[in-house]
Amino acid sequence: MNKRTKPNTYKTDVTEGAAFLSDSGAAIDFCLKCILTVAFISILSLASIFAYDFITQSDAFNIKKLKISGTQQMSKQDLLKFANLTGDENIFAINVFSIEKRIRSHPWIQSATVKRHLPFGLSITIVEQSPLAIVAIENVTNIIINTQGQPFKEYDPQTDRIEPLPIVSGLDLIRKNNQYRFNGSVLPSIMAILKTDDSSNFRRITADEKTGIAIETKDIYNTRLTERPGTVQIKLGFHHFKAKLTKAKEISAYIDRHYPERIICAMDIFNIEKVFIKTKLNHALHNNLEKGV
Repeated sequence: MNKRTKPNTYKTDVTEGAAFLSDSGAAIDFCLKCILTVAFISILSLASIFAYDFITQSDAFNIKKLKISGTQQMSKQDLLKFANLTGDENIFAINVFSIEKRIRSHPWIQSATVKRHLPFGLSITIVEQSPLAIVAIENVTNIIINTQGQPFKEYDPQTDRIEPLPIVSGLDLIRKNNQYRFNGSVLPSIMAILKTDDSSNFRRITADEKTGIAIETKDIYNTRLTERPGTVQIKLGFHHFKAKLTKAKEISAYIDRHYPERIICAMDIFNIEKVFIKTKLNHALHNNLEKGV
């Protein structure tokens, strides 16, 4: 009778030991790879920081060509000062978006674009506000408006280098959503009269919600006037300004032909079909006509 052989529980299984050693080696390899990867990334990061510091701090990359365009109200020196630029900064160290934001905050600037032109160039292109008129706010201040009718700054005759603009009265200034704007039903009429071809002759524009627009214009209606030209008051109502101003010139030509001794002082063209005219005697011309001069 054969004896049953019992397994040796004290003998190590060779296959299990081999598997254990294999798993341990793989784990060590993985750890080494992780350590090397972290070390490589750290070295690369340090090298990048060093390179960045060198590039952004080296005088070798300073701005050598600076181009500024679009300035009229602001001088180039004032623009650089406002933008906190000296013109010799490192081309890589500046933040063009921050510079644009600073420039746009100036009341005279409508838009600004700042571009890098590598390796050493920087360009600043601005678009300034287009002033249309000066709105007089009674007992407060005078405010310049642009061609969209939006107020953009207080008028300062000492620093604002602009051509004479018509003075507008009769509007209220209100603040809404942290922005100032004008209020009043006559605002569209004011914008319409300001955009006519004759607006360069206007000195004052008075708006009234009941009677409409009245203008004080340079005297272009008395061609025979020998004394110093003054102004002519014209009431225009609320609309059809181009046709009414054309009518005023036709009336001027008629008076000039048929009543040369008379001077037009004022016109009421609220109704273009029924015009009222106020005149006075041109004494100098009247005396000359009597003397046969």
